[in-house]
Amino acid sequence: MTFHSTHPEDLFLDAARKGDVEHLKQAIASGVELETRDGRGFTALILASYNEHPEAVKVLLEAKANVNAQDAGGNTALMGVSFKGYDDIARLLLENGAKLDQQTGNGGTALMFAALFGKNTLVKTLLEYGADMSIQDARGFTAYGLAVQQGNEEALDLFRKHEQQAD
Repeated sequence: MTFHSTHPEDLFLDAARKGDVEHLKQAIASGVELETRDGRGFTALILASYNEHPEAVKVLLEAKANVNAQDAGGNTALMGVSFKGYDDIARLLLENGAKLDQQTGNGGTALMFAALFGKNTLVKTLLEYGADMSIQDARGFTAYGLAVQQGNEEALDLFRKHEQQAD
């Protein structure tokens, strides 16, 4: 038997997950708590971002959802889209105050996720926005080190070019 909640907060999170912009607007207008979280700590903004719903992301940002909210693992919406490779949403989050170098509990950053998972368009974007390449995770790896570990030659080229431009 499937359980379907009718609680406004659950419906709000479900609308974010599905990209149902009209429901989101109605819920926001009725005063739903923007920072409502599911069992894993995901906010509506994290869910809309991770599920690639840019219009829903825009609605939530306009309503002043916390762009830097972290889930139970310390991941933010920016980290999620960096792992998935959604450049348009990453730019939207960054333009609305997402902390570029925020770290998870294990020290991971959006740049590390992009390099680790071969999302090189995101590596380029994050570097353009000024991501710190020197940050280390809990194991002592930088984004560059993770790219080396993964054999991500394209990211390594992007890191080298970025360093040359900085000199």
